[in-house]
Amino acid sequence: APRPATAVADGGGGGGTSIPTFLGDSVDSLEYVVTLGIGTPAVQQTVLIDTGSDLSWVQCKPCGAGECYAQKDPLFDPSSSSSYASVPCDSDACRKLAAGAYGHGCTSGAAALCEYGIEYGNRATTTGVYSTETLTLKPGVVVADFGFGCGDHQHGPYEKFDGLLGLGGAPESLVSQTSSQFGGPFSYCLPPTSGGAGFLALGAPNSSSSSTAAAGFLFTPMRRIPSVPTFYVVTLTGISVGGAPLAVPPSAFSSGMVIDSGTVITGLPATAYAALRSAFRSAMSEYRLLPPSNGAVLDTCYDFTGHTNVTVPTIALTFSGGATIDLATPAGVLVDGCLAFAGAGTDDTIGIIGNVNQRTFEVLYDSGKGTVGFRAGAC
Repeated sequence: APRPATAVADGGGGGGTSIPTFLGDSVDSLEYVVTLGIGTPAVQQTVLIDTGSDLSWVQCKPCGAGECYAQKDPLFDPSSSSSYASVPCDSDACRKLAAGAYGHGCTSGAAALCEYGIEYGNRATTTGVYSTETLTLKPGVVVADFGFGCGDHQHGPYEKFDGLLGLGGAPESLVSQTSSQFGGPFSYCLPPTSGGAGFLALGAPNSSSSSTAAAGFLFTPMRRIPSVPTFYVVTLTGISVGGAPLAVPPSAFSSGMVIDSGTVITGLPATAYAALRSAFRSAMSEYRLLPPSNGAVLDTCYDFTGHTNVTVPTIALTFSGGATIDLATPAGVLVDGCLAFAGAGTDDTIGIIGNVNQRTFEVLYDSGKGTVGFRAGAC
């Protein structure tokens, strides 16, 4: 298919596209997934969407015993696709990969292939052959020569999805690889419950080329970390519980928060988390607090047995520039009966805004404008 014309400079005319996203309970996951077509003919693969990493990958045949985790769909077989190509070791594409976070080396043998390697924050790893393939986002919307990893060695805590779709800011991500096709901005809405559909949209929202670009969105500046181009960073300035602001100095948030669709639980710096936990527990005092389970990240979990109506206080996050969002209640506050926040190191540690807090918002990332936008009630 011919490629669409290059987007205009403001990203407003990129001829964007949108596909559904779902809570990954069908693949035993609390992450969010989309289903794409890979190869020619296209084979459906269900992959986790991750703004906290760049290189996309799927598990590929052949995969020796114990080298791939159990997934829901059959493994992708590159030998059955007429558009699959492995990237040679001695190529610009491989050298660029090797210079970044994802280069791993080369396979042995005369026709050496480019290898990639990734280790995630949860210690899960994937390695395999860096490759190109035709990616079908939906019928008639095709990304040619999409660089991705054909994974033949995965270890760690994986659920049953088929791979991962990287939406970070580095050159290897889907967003970067398609910026000339759809424009740079992208957004998604993560549905609050299983079964409901949200969306992943590449290109600016439909209204963006008009004067009502910001219709319904609250914007905050996006920070980037030059040494880690993957991450989209925003700055929290305050949190309130039940309408009452927490007494947390802004300095407690100064390192910023990575907004990450591929992390479930929000990790707050210590001072902020202690204040949030105290206020939330106080507001939830009529419910039975469960003892923290051994080694569990979540320490504020409730037994709601016998309660037909559970009242959860609103939690609002305020960002630099004044944008304040009320998290969806209870879907954006509780996960499996637990407060979906945890402590994440000292106050000079960078935090993470996980996907539970993002539920029901359209989250719009616009690197060109240097903003992140939030639109409530979008799915």
